[in-house]
Amino acid sequence: MALLERVATLVRANLNDLIDRAEDPEKMIKQVILDMQNQLLQVKTQVAISIADQHVLEKKLKENEDAEAQWRGRAEMALDRHDEPLARAALERSMSHKSMAESLRQQVEDQKAQVENLKSALLKLQQKMVEAQAKSDTLIAQHRRTRAMGKANQAGISMGDDSKSAAFDRMKEKVRHTESAAQAKAELLADDVEEQFAAMEKEREIDRLLAELKAKRG
Repeated sequence: MALLERVATLVRANLNDLIDRAEDPEKMIKQVILDMQNQLLQVKTQVAISIADQHVLEKKLKENEDAEAQWRGRAEMALDRHDEPLARAALERSMSHKSMAESLRQQVEDQKAQVENLKSALLKLQQKMVEAQAKSDTLIAQHRRTRAMGKANQAGISMGDDSKSAAFDRMKEKVRHTESAAQAKAELLADDVEEQFAAMEKEREIDRLLAELKAKRG
């Protein structure tokens, strides 16, 4: 996520080094704080959106879990009335909702992880901004005294290192996406034998569930 990358860059920034290299330290520190404030607002907005998305996914998960139980109950009711075809149809609906629930359950977990990442980034950025605001006057004054005394500027951590690291990470991510896309295409071009076996296994599972229901209902 580009937003988290920008936040990480601000959090890693060494305020002393930024001011030491700046031609106008006061302008530099004010700009850094402004950037932090802008990113803070964006992260807060994204946290709210992600939490809302999580709630939507959780609602859909609950709906499919309820539907799975409902259709299984209908299958039992159909068996009580000796309507086996209707019972099979109800079991198929139940399995469909179960599969959807399993998929949504994973999405909910992924969404929770994203929300936690965003909250963590928000906290770190808030702490960094408080640090920047608290140190701004002191750092600027210190820099002015250093220049007045004729001391040589200390070489700080190059911002380019972070940029190279971020670029390398983006390149690795792009390679991952390319590999995933290639794998997906290969799977789409594969023979439909697996689908046929999946259908057979689905029918076998329905037979098994139907037999269980029959045994359960006497």
